[in-house]
Amino acid sequence: MFQDLDATLAALVKAELSLRNVAISFAGPDDQFPPSSVTLPAVAFFLYDVRENFDLRDNHWRAELREDGVTLRTHPPARVDCSYLITAWPSASTPTPAEDEHRLLGEVLRVLIRHRTIPATYLRGELAGQEPPMPTKIIADNQLQSLGEFWQAMGGRPKATLHYKVTLSVDVAEPVEAGPAVTEKVIRIGQGLDRPAGENQPS
Repeated sequence: MFQDLDATLAALVKAELSLRNVAISFAGPDDQFPPSSVTLPAVAFFLYDVRENFDLRDNHWRAELREDGVTLRTHPPARVDCSYLITAWPSASTPTPAEDEHRLLGEVLRVLIRHRTIPATYLRGELAGQEPPMPTKIIADNQLQSLGEFWQAMGGRPKATLHYKVTLSVDVAEPVEAGPAVTEKVIRIGQGLDRPAGENQPS
């Protein structure tokens, strides 16, 4: 699931970023970045927080009628917020590293803020066709209590960052058969039902 979200974000940024030959990484932005597999310039998406979104919780079961007449009842998916810390890493040989870092981060912001939900064409793996759509948000109230402590833990120097949240739908249970669908109601009306034996019937 999370690897599919990473692939989805990489597809979105690579397709719409105005700058070419920029690597997309999901490694942590520590003092060992970039890993040997990444060539600068690069954008790092670091997944630092995952939690259920209770405001979007839906408790209404869904019903689907199969071709054989059996109704399937499906529990609504849980909604889960995935928060990324995004940093930009310019080429090591650039004479203006700060300017290039900010330019790259600004272009990434432009791409991400363009879409309030991730377009279906970029969805990868099990996220393809996901309903409801995956809302996104550039967030200010990030889940990191202290950026200073974060960078200290990472062992690196502080950098400009974006905080980006994507909300996934996560299936929590298999569909349950609810039996054949009720398609009609029959009401029988009659006289003399359940009368004691020997009682005269109406003429």
